[in-house]
Amino acid sequence: MARVYFMAAIHQALRAAMEEDETVIVMGEDVDQGVFGVTRGLIDTFGANRIRKTPISEAAFVGGAVGAAAAGLKPFAHVMFSSFFYVAMDQVANQAARLRYMSGGQVELPIVYFAGTGPSGSAAAQHSENPHSILMHTAGLKVVMPSTPHDAKGLMIASIRDPNPVVFLADLRLSRRREPVPGDPYEIPLGVADVKRQGKDVTVVALASLVHTAVDVAAKLEADGISVEVVDPRSLVPLDWDTIVASVRKTGRLVVADPARRLCGLAAEVIAGVSDRAWDSLRSQPQRVTWPDIPVPFSPVLEGRLDVGADDLERAIRATLADRVAVGRA
Repeated sequence: MARVYFMAAIHQALRAAMEEDETVIVMGEDVDQGVFGVTRGLIDTFGANRIRKTPISEAAFVGGAVGAAAAGLKPFAHVMFSSFFYVAMDQVANQAARLRYMSGGQVELPIVYFAGTGPSGSAAAQHSENPHSILMHTAGLKVVMPSTPHDAKGLMIASIRDPNPVVFLADLRLSRRREPVPGDPYEIPLGVADVKRQGKDVTVVALASLVHTAVDVAAKLEADGISVEVVDPRSLVPLDWDTIVASVRKTGRLVVADPARRLCGLAAEVIAGVSDRAWDSLRSQPQRVTWPDIPVPFSPVLEGRLDVGADDLERAIRATLADRVAVGRA
């Protein structure tokens, strides 16, 4: 297998889907030039009829994807930065997310809304958002946020084949991540989490680039006799509760690392869901490791202060283990 960068793996998936199904089209700003590398070169292979460069109006082409899907196409809409979803939220929430339900399933909307997401180096508040919690709350959407090139390729193929609208968020901090990826197309089902590291003392549910932070922290803590299990949800809607709960029932402790704000976030949802399903297994208070509830600063120093770091995660893990010291149990 060749070693492939994160965005290149998504490009491979999109190219394979377009070769497999002529109804798959690409639309968005500068998609002919290949923003983030995901659509680069596709216009040379598939032509301008299937690779549609749109005006700079997210509301227009995000809404246009709804009409295209209702008419029988499978649009891949490149929203560029996830902050731009706010510009087109009516089309996403009131149209794309609702029409299959409101038509009683008569209308299928196989749309993929793709965007780079999160801080990427002083891009400031309007280009550094992680709005996955808001999108999760929008009933009718599926939401995907992978952590590896391998997962990104398989999940993208599954997203394009899905009859529902899928928001596919690519953490921009993973852009330079590279790993072996199979050349042939393959599908990873939506709603199936992956245990990235086995452990027995505490479960860390981590998202996107924080998965790798969690794995690194787990390796460090192993020297202190702390065994950390790292669970990567991969898709947020649907969320794989079975895998998460099984892990917490094994370890008895939970930390959630979410690169987004604390208020009404994924971390709160996971902790609430685990409390509903596995309260009797929890040995200590679950911990949230998140951003503070502020916009993303432009200043590189302040952006770094906002973000979740390895030290933050390590402190949270150790906090869940305080009961071992207090009562002398494993």
